[in-house]
Amino acid sequence: MPADDLPPVLDASPVTAAHAGRGLDHDLDVVAIGSPLLDVIEMATYEQVAQVGLQKGSMTLIDLSTATAVQERLGAPRYVSGGSVANTVAGIAELGGTAGFVGAVADDDVGRTYTQNLRAAGVEFEPHYSESAAGDGLGTGRCVVLITEDADRTMGTYLGAASTLSPDGVSTSLVARGSVVLLEGYLWDVPAAKEAMRHAATTAHASDGSVALSLSDPLCGERHQREFLDLLLDDVDILLGNEEEITMLFGARSPEAGLAAAEETGLLLVMTRGARGAVVLTPHGPEAVDAAPASRVIDTTGAGDLFAAGFLFGLTHGMGPVESTRLGGLCAAEVISHTGARPEADLKALAAGAGLLAG
Repeated sequence: MPADDLPPVLDASPVTAAHAGRGLDHDLDVVAIGSPLLDVIEMATYEQVAQVGLQKGSMTLIDLSTATAVQERLGAPRYVSGGSVANTVAGIAELGGTAGFVGAVADDDVGRTYTQNLRAAGVEFEPHYSESAAGDGLGTGRCVVLITEDADRTMGTYLGAASTLSPDGVSTSLVARGSVVLLEGYLWDVPAAKEAMRHAATTAHASDGSVALSLSDPLCGERHQREFLDLLLDDVDILLGNEEEITMLFGARSPEAGLAAAEETGLLLVMTRGARGAVVLTPHGPEAVDAAPASRVIDTTGAGDLFAAGFLFGLTHGMGPVESTRLGGLCAAEVISHTGARPEADLKALAAGAGLLAG
């Protein structure tokens, strides 16, 4: 599609414009709506992944008994507070940005620890302690992450209390403070959470904020293809996904065809391509951005989450789509160099060293 024929929404980033004049009403760069999960991380063989019944390279929703059974097979797992978009807002705070998080935890030791850890990362979090979670004994959610020797990650997710998030659990005042409200695709598997995220999107737009959707996982997009496509019409301004997610969402035969279909929506979209970097839609059409060099690749868990952190931080701090994509790639390269989905190096210093942020 010629640049002159692109939809008007691509003439300028709605996020950049919002940030430039957001004032005190938008004192948070990003507010994310997602699943607070304790990550249980372990290295595993291909055979072990098959034995526990998880689909390699994807996220599968499991019940508590399955989560317990998988954990019992692990030797010495590492425990880290996580959740897809929670990782993103932690990365934004690490870069020097401001962020908030909305999610439901149980009033248990894991939930209280999770809350303390996220706040310690610099994220505003007023947890929704669900009465239904307490009554049903759900407990705070967890995600078993099995990392194979090819650095791929396979996840079995027990949502627990995260599945009880409802519109009543969404702080309207917190959401209204965000320049961008980020919705987690994973949470669309929960009916009540769908309404919570729609409520958050409506609140964001009423406050002149933008709404971003992270597709999260190819199978998630496949399960909710029609609903996600409907969301793109009125509720979403920014779409983040990898090649497979974008291709499946638009029912395309190839990533290139998926990107062409996405371009017709007029959204600000970025499609990650692993070691080949990313493609971002600009006012002049799609532009490829090379991947940032990674010292090593140990675990791809959180690569998309931290890419989103850099990308959204860039957009909310006056960077254009291409420069924001480069920052996203830099953050992703850091997190894949070790196990776990939270950065271990100083992202702000890395970005300054790469000339993307002032030192």
